[in-house]
Amino acid sequence: MRLADADLLTAIVTPFDDQGQIDLASLEKLTNYLIDQGSNGFVIGGTTGETPTLTHDEKIKLYTEFGKIVAGRVPVIAGTGSNNTAETIRFTNEVAAIPGIDYALVVVPPYNKPNQRGMKAHFTAVADQSQLPIVMYNIPGRTGVKMTAQTIVELSQHPNIAAVKQCASLEELEAIVEGRADDFAVFTGEDAQALTARVLGANGVISVAAHSYAPQMRRMYDALYQGDYQEAGRLQRWLTPRMAALFMYPSPSPVKAVLNAQGFRTGTCRLPILPLDEEEQRSLAAALSLPADQLLKKQLPLNLGE
Repeated sequence: MRLADADLLTAIVTPFDDQGQIDLASLEKLTNYLIDQGSNGFVIGGTTGETPTLTHDEKIKLYTEFGKIVAGRVPVIAGTGSNNTAETIRFTNEVAAIPGIDYALVVVPPYNKPNQRGMKAHFTAVADQSQLPIVMYNIPGRTGVKMTAQTIVELSQHPNIAAVKQCASLEELEAIVEGRADDFAVFTGEDAQALTARVLGANGVISVAAHSYAPQMRRMYDALYQGDYQEAGRLQRWLTPRMAALFMYPSPSPVKAVLNAQGFRTGTCRLPILPLDEEEQRSLAAALSLPADQLLKKQLPLNLGE
């Protein structure tokens, strides 16, 4: 499947075992479940995957094993970006040698706070020298700077820049969809925009909520494609507060708490992100309309239901 044909991609967590090491068996179990439930693409080593806490060697191991797990069933985008352009190029080309990795996710450089001209230079340099097609990642809430819609439209003309994961307003998303190159894919990174983004002409969503709500999100998109707009809208309205709840506390602590309760054994987060305490778990359960005791006792069903 081409990336442009995917609509529901999961930005997958990195499971850790009781010793804080990457748990590949849990990753395989979760990956297969998500594909079965309708996820048709993945970002590995993104924000939700706690990439800033992974070492270089851990990333290489994670991406190598994930490529084997997915085995070409759906597109795989691996995080390779940093605030160092030369290092981003070097690491992207190291990852390009891993079988099963189809695209590189390259974030707008955080901390340095480049202007638009600097962003264009950064992505052009990476794309010019990368052996993988690039997916740009525009997430101003984490990077401290926002790549404008016009900059993204200009960069969409580069033959080795394949897509953008866009975390900003719907108005900016509209401008990108309207002005992009014909073969350039646009994904919202905001779960609550999943339905509207698709209606506006974006390719789909790169989702955190799909970990727990992939069946409902797949039904939502299928209803849209079948022309059942009322059902699609009803499902998005049902999903939206649950999507928001998964960001009540620093991500990915909430989604890992739910996954652990569903039996996926994703472990806790690495510092500086803490696992949810009992009060936070109760608040999360209430926001998700789930029984608090089941979340605390890790007894949630695989399908959270609707």
